[in-house]
Parts: sequence; C-alpha cells; structure tokens
Amino acid sequence: MGSVPSTQPPAYEEAAYQVFLDSLEYLPPVDVERIKAAYAYAARAHASQRRMSGEPYITHPLAVAGAVVEWRMDADAVAAALLHDVLEDTGATKHELAEKFGKEVAELVDGLSKLDKMEFASYQEAQAENFRKMLMAMARDLRVVLIKLADRQHNLATMSAMRADKRARIARETLEIYAPIALRLGLNKLYRELQDTSFELIHPHRAEVLSKALSAARGNRRELLTQILDGIQEKLQHAGLRAEVFGREKSLYSIFRKMKEKHLSFSQVLDIYGFRVVVDNVPTCYLALGALHSLFKPVPGKFKDYIAIPKANGYQSLHTTLIGPYGTPVEVQIRTREMHNVAQEGVAAHWLYKDMDESSADLQIKTHKWLQSLLEMQTSDSSEFFENVKIDLFPDEVYVFTPKGKIMAMPHGATVVDFAYAVHTDVGHHCSAARINHELSPLRTELRNGDLVEIITSGQATPNPVWLTYVKTGRARSKIRHFLRTMQNEESARLGERLLRQELLSLGVVPISIPTDAWDQLVKSGGQKSMEEIYTDIGLGKRLPSVVARRLLAREDMSHDSPSSMTLAIHGTEGMAIQLARCCQPIPGDPIIGSIKKGSGLVIHTHDCPAIRKSRSSEPQKWIDVEWEPEEGKLFDIRITVEVKNARGVLAQVAAAIAEAGSNIEHVAMDADPERLFTSLRFTIQVAHRNHLAAVMRGMRHIPEVTRITRERGGDT
Repeated sequence: MGSVPSTQPPAYEEAAYQVFLDSLEYLPPVDVERIKAAYAYAARAHASQRRMSGEPYITHPLAVAGAVVEWRMDADAVAAALLHDVLEDTGATKHELAEKFGKEVAELVDGLSKLDKMEFASYQEAQAENFRKMLMAMARDLRVVLIKLADRQHNLATMSAMRADKRARIARETLEIYAPIALRLGLNKLYRELQDTSFELIHPHRAEVLSKALSAARGNRRELLTQILDGIQEKLQHAGLRAEVFGREKSLYSIFRKMKEKHLSFSQVLDIYGFRVVVDNVPTCYLALGALHSLFKPVPGKFKDYIAIPKANGYQSLHTTLIGPYGTPVEVQIRTREMHNVAQEGVAAHWLYKDMDESSADLQIKTHKWLQSLLEMQTSDSSEFFENVKIDLFPDEVYVFTPKGKIMAMPHGATVVDFAYAVHTDVGHHCSAARINHELSPLRTELRNGDLVEIITSGQATPNPVWLTYVKTGRARSKIRHFLRTMQNEESARLGERLLRQELLSLGVVPISIPTDAWDQLVKSGGQKSMEEIYTDIGLGKRLPSVVARRLLAREDMSHDSPSSMTLAIHGTEGMAIQLARCCQPIPGDPIIGSIKKGSGLVIHTHDCPAIRKSRSSEPQKWIDVEWEPEEGKLFDIRITVEVKNARGVLAQVAAAIAEAGSNIEHVAMDADPERLFTSLRFTIQVAHRNHLAAVMRGMRHIPEVTRITRERGGDT
C-alpha cells in the first residue's frame, strides 16, 4: 500500500466533511479510516480544480459519497464514490487506485469513468459507448450504477452555472436513460427527483407555472382531501386494521407528461386524488382493500394486484380506484412496510434494510436476471446496443403464462416472437407458429394480460428479417440481428469464394494451383484474420474480385475495371448473399445480370430492367453475367396486371385459373376506370420459372372477360 496523505480537509468544506464523517456511524472504524484516506486522495487529486459554479471540485465527490451513505452502502462503494472522477480528470491510474484502496474500489471507479480518451465519430456514438461500458460494469457490480445515479443527481442539482443548451442536453439524457434505469431498479424516489429536476432544466418557465398552480390547488383541495383521508382512516379503524394513511403527491413532471400525452387540462389531471395505505402484513392488505371497497364504490377494471404478480423491478402493491365524495376519483395503493421500502428505494433497500423479508431477495434475483440479459444483448455496435436497452427500459408490462403456468412479464406491445426469445434463444430462432389461449395465432400477434402462450417450433424455421419490424424487446431484436448477420456473413463468404474462383478461372488460373504462401500473403496484406473474411468482403461487395485476384497473383497487368468473361451460375435460393431485385423480380428462364452492391452482396436484375439501364452503360465494370442453374421446388414472386371487363364473379374466375396452373396468390389489388367498365387486377403470384408464368397467363386468357395480361417491370430497386 502507498503512503496515505493527510486527511484534514481545507477549511472551506470542513463543515460538510464533518457531517459526512458523522453519517458513517454504521461502518466499523477500520472502514471509516479507509474512507478518510480515499477522501484525502481525492481532495489532493482535485486540489487545483473548481466546478463551473466556482466551488472547489471536491465538494462534488463528497456530495455523491453522501448520497451513497444514505443508502448505507459498504466502504468500497463509499470510497469509489469519493474517487469516481480521479481516473477521468486527474493523472491517477487504475493500478495506483488498486494498490492504495484495493482491486474492488479500482474496478468500481473504472466502471464509472468515461471513455474520453477514445476517438468517436459523433457525440451520440461516444454517449452510446459510455452507456454500454457503464451497463456492462453495472452487470458485474450493481454498485456502479447506484453511484452513477447519485453522481447524475448531484450534477443536475448544481447546473445553474452551465450554458442553457448544455443543461438541457444533459437533462434530456437523464430523462431518456438515467431516470428509466432508476425506475427499472425500483428507485422510485430518485426516479421522481431526476425527472422533476430535468423537467425544470429543460422547461424552466413551464415548471415554475405548474409549481405555482400546484401550490394554489393544494390549498383549494385541502378540505376535500381531509374529508377523504378521515373517511379512509375511520373505516380502517372500524374494521380493526392498524394502518398508516397519507396523501400521495403527483410530481411536476408526471403532471406535465399526463397533460401532454392525454391532452388534459391541469384541473383534469389534479381531479384524481391519490392515497397510500401502509399496513403490517400481506393478509391485512387484502382486508384493507375489502374495507375500502365497502366505503367507496370501486371503478370496474381499475384494480391491479401487484402483490400476487410483482412488477419486474420488484414493486408490490394493491392498486384500486374508487369513486369518492362528489364523484371524485380516488386512487389508493395498499402495501406493507417492506413493500413501501422497496417501492421507495428499490435495490438500494438491500443495503438500507438488512432485515427485510424475501421480497428483497426476490428483487435482487430479478435485478440480477435483467443485468445478465444486458450482457446477452451486447453487440459490436454501441448505438445498436443503446437502442436495444432503451426499448427494455420502458416496459409498461403485460403478464402472460407459459403452458406450465409460469408467469412472464413482457413489455406492452410485445409479440409472440418476443415471448419465444424470452423463453430461450433457440425457441426464438426456431419458432414457426403459436397457440394463444389454445388457438393458433400468427407470430406478429401482440400479447395481452393473462394470455396463455405456447410456442410451436420447427427444425427448419429460422429468423425472418420481417420480425425486426414488429418485435418490441431488446433481447429479441439483438438475437435476430445477430443470427441474420451471421447467416449473411456465411452466405456472403460462399458467394465471395465462387466470385473469386470465377475471376481466377477467367484468367486461366486454377485456384488449387496457387501456392499456400500466396494465399497467406493476401490475408496478411489485407489486414484480415482469415481467407474467410476476404471471401465475405467480396460477397458483400466491399472488395472487387478482380482486384483480389490481381493481388493474389501479384499481377499488375490486369485491368482494375475489367469485368469477368465467365458467367456465374445461381439457383436463386442462396439466401441473403444473393438478392433478386424487387424492381423487375427475375425468375428462372429470364436473361439476368448481377451487380455487386456494397453491404448487400449480389443483386440480380433482368437484362431488360428499366431501373438499371443508366448504370449498365455508365459503369459496366460493376456488372457480372449471371445465368440460372436448374433447381426444383423453389417458387419466386412476380407481379402481373390483368385487365378485365367488369362482370360478376370475374375475380373468382381469375383466381381459380391461377390456382389451377399451380401458382399461389401472395397479394391482390384492383383499380377500376371512372366509367367502371374495366378493372385492373394487380397480382403478386408465385411461379417456379418463366415457362410456369407462361402457363399461368395462358390459363387466364381462356376467360372471356380478360382483355390484357402484362408482367410488371420497373419500380423500386
């Protein structure tokens, strides 16, 4: 251990330091000495620094440590709070901290430090990466985020000297990220403080107006509030129930948000009176509920039992809405003392109330599971990870059941696919259908409270990119993207290998004849780890096969732009590495041509596609001759327009002709002319090849009302 500097603080913060020391009475003397040493080290490290307000910088870590002490956390957490800025703002190193204060403190401080020494393309990217690092550290040790939240709370409260635009940006970030994390961890008191302070920083005038209106309304409502409160207390006493009853104040930000989201006036929001009833045990909660329902009539559908089914952050209470005097809505929450502690302090209650019942342990388990799920959502793209976690931070839950009766909390709007991935990654990857309440349902079906969900899996089923348009959970989105990216890379590698092989053969070189040293040199010079990565880059269009071939053969006489003279054969079933253009929808039998599109692989068009005419003449080097290789069983989408005379039953006749020719109808739309003499039927149908399409068209031409059939060309690429 290194030498410990003097622990005597300068006079300017001596009083605050003494109050802080007095609050450490719950820790043993040896821990208090370590904390004093941490304070002295931080004071020395920040000695030359001042906050924007002009105060000595040490006042900030001291305030953060004070908040951590309020949660009665351990000595390592308090020391880390005091030292949380020394890595970032001073010359201190993680190794030095570990030597002086132990490895655990150093790890906590490192988890709290920003990545300011790294280069980022934008502020958003830097914030996303900082957030990812914080959550990863938090997943390893929950104390990191509790200190971080205390840090953010003090920063918000002392921002008056900062530029208005910077204040607003930090406040918005708090509303978007830090407040939801506090809520997710059950820190409701802190959650409301962060929201209200951020609201005052973003909309100072609105906050002032609302605050004055709230004070005035409080005076006007006092009589009715007292009447309801006395009525509740009297009823509970009459029923022989010991309970503590108090009014529940709405926060400024919650009033503002409700007015904005539900388009309500201030008086409409305040017309609802909130009360909290705290009792000794769980059975008394239900007895109190019965007593209150006999005092005031309950509003149907407004009762929620969060004791039997707690929220994901451990919150437990009975919620009911009653019709009070003069038709006034009265919201009541009924809970035990332990539940109230968890509701206020969340996971911090674990440190605050050591003698708490199993609800605290249950909360710790749930929090641990959520943090582990964050680790599973990790991606190389920080912004994508940021997006996934943000989705998870706003759950507004629905509760559904597995076939075995297990209750699972899902975010509002979650679908069958979200549920499948919540059960297990493999179940998600292979889900093909579902039964909801014993009835077959599509995968995009949104789940509702009380649904019994059974997933049907298939070994052949794999994730579909369309799923990303309707999944709601970050876990499902992350798993689907990872699978699709892996599949695309594998398929792109196979395509890239074929393209390079074709290029080499067109130069009269058999790939197997090239020495191993030449392949190794190509990998080394390209900065890749393996040949597989080079094949993937070729397949994704990030490298041209002609350039790779030239480097492999060390030949400078090859034209960089010369297209291959050989033709690439495709089946059309290769997967994501080969895409059939939406504009012309090529099918086997059509003359085709391919273009390597960066990031998308090989895109196939028909030779006569209007969408590529300009590109083919101006950039011929980007185009590859492609031909179909026979493959049985695959059907391809194609768009056709059928013009018919208006007559009863004509659509049914056309649909029957398409079915008789062995084709499926994927989509149909229609346009009638102004006189309603003719109608254009626009079909997307599935055919195996060009001859199959011709047979479908022949079948429709036998219908007398059909006047014209055309295959659609052009449109979106």
